[in-house]
Amino acid sequence: MHDTQDLVRALADGLPAWLPAQRWFAGKDRPVRSVRPLHTTVLLDGDPLLLHLVVEVEQQDRREPYQLLIGCREQLPEHLGASWIASPGGRPCYEAGTDPELTAHLLTALAEQRHVGELRFALEDGVSLRAGARGRPIGAEQSNTSLVYGHDYILKLFRRLAPGPSADLDRHRALHAVGCTHIAQPLGSITGRLHGQPVVLGMLQEFMADAVEGWAMATTSVRDLLAEGDLHADEAGGDFAGEAHRLGRAVATVHADLDRALGHRQAGADELAEAGERMLRRLDEVLLQVPALGPYAPAIREAFERVRVMTGPVVVQQVHGDLHLGQVLRTVHGWLLIDFEGEPAAPIAKRVLPHTPLRDVAGMLRSFDYAAHQMIVDQPANKQLTVRALEWSRRNRSAFCDGYAAVAAGAAPTGAGEPPAIALIGDPRRHARLLHALELDKAIYEIAYENANRPEWLSVPLASVARMTTEGEHL
Repeated sequence: MHDTQDLVRALADGLPAWLPAQRWFAGKDRPVRSVRPLHTTVLLDGDPLLLHLVVEVEQQDRREPYQLLIGCREQLPEHLGASWIASPGGRPCYEAGTDPELTAHLLTALAEQRHVGELRFALEDGVSLRAGARGRPIGAEQSNTSLVYGHDYILKLFRRLAPGPSADLDRHRALHAVGCTHIAQPLGSITGRLHGQPVVLGMLQEFMADAVEGWAMATTSVRDLLAEGDLHADEAGGDFAGEAHRLGRAVATVHADLDRALGHRQAGADELAEAGERMLRRLDEVLLQVPALGPYAPAIREAFERVRVMTGPVVVQQVHGDLHLGQVLRTVHGWLLIDFEGEPAAPIAKRVLPHTPLRDVAGMLRSFDYAAHQMIVDQPANKQLTVRALEWSRRNRSAFCDGYAAVAAGAAPTGAGEPPAIALIGDPRRHARLLHALELDKAIYEIAYENANRPEWLSVPLASVARMTTEGEHL
């Protein structure tokens, strides 16, 4: 073990250069000063060696823990060369999520419900697994790493860690307990300790091999429309409005199921004032980073101030928290919602708080706008393409709200209780002032993200803010 610790300390010297290149690393906006190992667990000894690491990454004014899965071999095979990190003592170390031989050990540990040091591999009640499959990483995620095992399982490894409960795991468990049909079944979890407190490191779920991501479907629809030339959105062969309507129904159903499982309450003036102040603080922070937002700041402040002085009450409950087209999957049986973690940049204590279901609605409405307008980012200025993209966005935003409203209108009380939250909300468009502010807040978040990660896409949320503050956003 002494040799392992020496290896880990030497490996840590190579991590400051390696981490910023990883898609899931959240600190790309500032240099990494140092990486300090906190916990090391040997999952497989010998050659190859499989290590589970928790490290603390220091960047200017913040220190954050991350989970790493490291493989080490005496000789690194060519197919793993792109995953190389460093070679402390001449022994190549690499990101083990790309090594099928090593990822198979994680599924076996879950199937056998092993305890390795402080790590606990556990299955949900009544679940048994078929071990032996090798895991392969999927490339669509940004903040985590998911490994797919054959056609049966998907293991999500949470990269940036926070002590305490996992909103993703807890919400999946609650939804499964009430028979929700719009999620993938939770099968198991990996947990450990961080700063003396429990921490959720990973979650195993059933894998939907036939699923198609909502973002891919939506952008294909936009591409088909833009290629058609003179056709309107409702005339193109790839019209997405029917799917948007069904997606609205699915989201409303999930909200109703979360309410059945975990309940809802009324938020009053104090909470609304705090929400408005959070929006205003985020605006001030992003204005310092993106001066191009400045011309729209007065109108944005006005919208957020209206939230700050609302007297309520507003119905709040557990929601998805970061809903967009990349967080939904279309299967042959309907739409599924995935990744119930909440906003990745928010502290865990904030992610588990109840919110108005309108927050999820606003996130999806923003995503329809994104799907339409990101398709013309690299195109020369073309008025017709811009008009068609906006038309597609508005058509699908409206269809989504229609679907949501249809379920909300039919929602009935369970037992002797009051109506579920979505019934109290009804059609999201009835709450135009709050929904408008939530959309603007989401757009501000997008501006900060694009500025730090994809500056070439910054024009998409900026243009949306311009429309929302000058002409309003039509549904």
